[in-house]
Amino acid sequence: MKKWTQSLLLVTSLALVAAGCSSKESGSGTDGKVAQEMTVNAMSEPPDLDPALATDTTSGWVMDHVFEGLYTKDKEGKPVLGTASKADVSEDGKTYTFTIRDDAKWSDGSNVTAEDFEYAWKRVLNPDTGSSFAFYLYYLKGAEDYNKGKGKVEDVGVTAKDEKTLVVDLEAPLSYFDELLTMWTFYPVKKDTVEENKNWAAGADTYVSNGPFKLTNWKHDSKVVIEKNKEYWDNKVVNLDKVTYKMVNDATTYYQMFKTKELDLIQTLPSDVVAQEKDSKEYSEVPYFGTYMYMFNVDKEPFTNEKIRRAFTLAVDRESLTKNVTKAGETPAYAFVPGGVDTGDGDFREQGGAYFESNVEEAKKLLEEGMKEEGWSELPAVTLTYNTSENHKKIAEAVQSMYKKNLGVDIKLSNQEWKTYLDTTQQKNFQMARMGWIGVLVDPVVILDYYLGDSPNNRTNWVNDKYDKLMADAKVEQDTAKRYDLLHQAEEVLMEDLPFNPIYHYTNNYMTAQNFKDIVYPVNRYPYLKWAEKVSE
Repeated sequence: MKKWTQSLLLVTSLALVAAGCSSKESGSGTDGKVAQEMTVNAMSEPPDLDPALATDTTSGWVMDHVFEGLYTKDKEGKPVLGTASKADVSEDGKTYTFTIRDDAKWSDGSNVTAEDFEYAWKRVLNPDTGSSFAFYLYYLKGAEDYNKGKGKVEDVGVTAKDEKTLVVDLEAPLSYFDELLTMWTFYPVKKDTVEENKNWAAGADTYVSNGPFKLTNWKHDSKVVIEKNKEYWDNKVVNLDKVTYKMVNDATTYYQMFKTKELDLIQTLPSDVVAQEKDSKEYSEVPYFGTYMYMFNVDKEPFTNEKIRRAFTLAVDRESLTKNVTKAGETPAYAFVPGGVDTGDGDFREQGGAYFESNVEEAKKLLEEGMKEEGWSELPAVTLTYNTSENHKKIAEAVQSMYKKNLGVDIKLSNQEWKTYLDTTQQKNFQMARMGWIGVLVDPVVILDYYLGDSPNNRTNWVNDKYDKLMADAKVEQDTAKRYDLLHQAEEVLMEDLPFNPIYHYTNNYMTAQNFKDIVYPVNRYPYLKWAEKVSE
């Protein structure tokens, strides 16, 4: 299996090659004649552009362009200082002192201050905010107690000492803290803006941010428009004047829009066109650190029974699914954590291996045993819920067919629009539901965090104290080998109980117009356009 260090070089190459010719080659150059505008496809409405409340990659894609944290990422995907000009770390690794850039500005021209970060992080942790990603801040001293109503906000380890100085105290040293801070949950928000209008993040007119672009238009369910933020401290590296995110959910439609040049970049191609496009210069496949899965609600029959959950897992032929249905280079998943984590002694996934294999006969046996344990002569009706997407539909229909063929079970399919779907699953109003989880950094812990018992993202109702303890121990373990061993043990507990059915590990496929250059394709985010440039019409 390729290491992410190798994959990252591939991604960097794709960012430069798939984007097309240089301005010299194009004969157009950047002399002002080329309109620096780009149109991409977000596929759906961003559910929330508030950094404290967003939980999805669509919202994150927009926010990564209009906000910037203390750290940001360079073209190679490595964390570098962003809104902070300096970071001093104490000898014990538990205290960070950040200096905010003198030229860090909000899009309204006012100064970004250390207090903006303190306010933003404590707002995420405030139980009244209801942030589903608050647990990412639990590394801060006193953060978990405050978020769970057991501590005071004054005890949270983030303090603005003055306008430019932010001091952060951690519970324990964290080797990847700089990369974690590039996540949108750690972005600053402007206190006055937020407190003056609770709906500040719902429209462009009231939106204030501090990134390379600013939000200028949001026509809900139609488009989001961002434009170059002239107040951004590093605006000289930003070439595009305008980026439009369209919201076209039908894969065939947005593929045709790309072919007719109405869209400059699309992702998740219709599976039936992947083969014909693979040799195109416009096509690229990029590793994506995440897992496509079906969650089981362990409080809803029939998935209250572990043997039935396992039967539904073993009855899926992942090799056939990725080869004949998705067709975009995905890797069949027999565990939760994807490949790509270099432990120093090898790849985490290769070391952990597969936890099961597709086995129809064993699946039938487990289904029969589970039904007998529950006293069921007939399996309760099952509905698989997924968010509206042509590709999700094809996968769901293939899995539906496998269950019919391999288990003799008829399941129903139900689709919902993305925002509604998120509400449905958050309310745990489902039996079996599609979900994808992408690591905000390439580390097993951010994947495995999904199924923590108190994680708002864990919508399965599954809670395992041993799993939670192993995860907690791993987060403070300073010995690298022991840390990875604890994470392997945690994954083993998860895969024993199987509150979910892993389907495949992602690969993103893209079509990109060849008159753009310097687009970056991260392994755990959507394309980053900070340096993108249009070199010809």
